[in-house]
Amino acid sequence: MSLHDDMVATTRKPKLADLVIDTVRKRIAAGEYKAGGRLPTENQMTTIFGVSRTVVREAIAALSADGLVQSRQGAGVFVVGHAAAAFSEIAEKSNKISVAINVLEVRMGIEIEAAGLAALRRSDSQDAAIHEAWGEFERLMGLGNPTGKTDFAFHRAIAAATNNPFYLEVLDGLGSRTIPCDVSSPWGTESVLPYNYQAGLHREHRRIMSAISAQDADAAREAMRQHLSWSLERYRNRLRQQSQE
Repeated sequence: MSLHDDMVATTRKPKLADLVIDTVRKRIAAGEYKAGGRLPTENQMTTIFGVSRTVVREAIAALSADGLVQSRQGAGVFVVGHAAAAFSEIAEKSNKISVAINVLEVRMGIEIEAAGLAALRRSDSQDAAIHEAWGEFERLMGLGNPTGKTDFAFHRAIAAATNNPFYLEVLDGLGSRTIPCDVSSPWGTESVLPYNYQAGLHREHRRIMSAISAQDADAAREAMRQHLSWSLERYRNRLRQQSQE
């Protein structure tokens, strides 16, 4: 596959090194260049991308600075383990409420911007997927069934609508721990959350969904901020109660 096959022409011609960087990023995200695996050699990359060694070296230096690859003396350049694996490993170490709070704070740093990007970039089919997850949450809530997996599906659909694979990677790395109150999470306390609690989540989801559908990035960010802040405060209250016992 040539560099031309991977890149879309733009009005302003980007630097060759930027094209190589973007292509390698995409191939890492797609699993073509696997975590822990070695990248093609410098000579191979000059052939693959049709660029000079200087361009390849500039691209590798930038990818290394971003923490995506690592040069090993005499062995080559290797893909660094995915960030999602690191998140998963951290989350697996403890079931303390303080860790749930840490996870929610990380999610705020990621998902608020993801909601804004989704509003700007989502396709009609991605918008429909967000609505479908929201509708399934409502169906399960009405049946009195756990909604954690559908809650996760809603947030995952928003991440997918950013059209940036790294947002999905982080959420998938966290997995069920993305939704701390879910029964499958180590921080969950109820097999099924109270109806009023779920209804509140559902209303918050609707505000996020409506803003994304309307392609209002600022409103989508604010709705996501309010939603995650509410969850964060709930766990802070639980932590305070725990410390008083």
